[in-house]
Amino acid sequence: MIKFILGKSGSGKTKWLIDQANNDKKTGHGNIVFIDVEDSHIFSLDHQIRLINATDFNINNMDRLFGFLGGIISKDYDIEKIYVDAIYEVIPYDEVSYTELYKVLDFISSEFQVDFFFGLDKKEEELPEILRQHVEILQA
Repeated sequence: MIKFILGKSGSGKTKWLIDQANNDKKTGHGNIVFIDVEDSHIFSLDHQIRLINATDFNINNMDRLFGFLGGIISKDYDIEKIYVDAIYEVIPYDEVSYTELYKVLDFISSEFQVDFFFGLDKKEEELPEILRQHVEILQA
């Protein structure tokens, strides 16, 4: 499963992702990874959730993100869910790249039974149709 969590800045996307990851850790059986562009949420996340700062690994384009996600999953077959927050701050949004992101993650999700959640600072109508089918919209 792939879910894009949408909302304008300040709508609670990060809080939603953190709360969901923490809840999933309590109720799930697999490992959870939380990818962000900073370390400020380290104390908000359950200590068993792996927080990774994307900027520490120079993840600044889609190819690097694909490789990074593949590496994470290949290292740990027990990963159940991956949460990604604010990646649009280091990988600029464009429809083609994010459509490709969806297609690659759809394959990875099916093949390795990993769910992905991406926080995006976008409106639903700004997304390509293929992504609109996988959104949850937060209101401020």
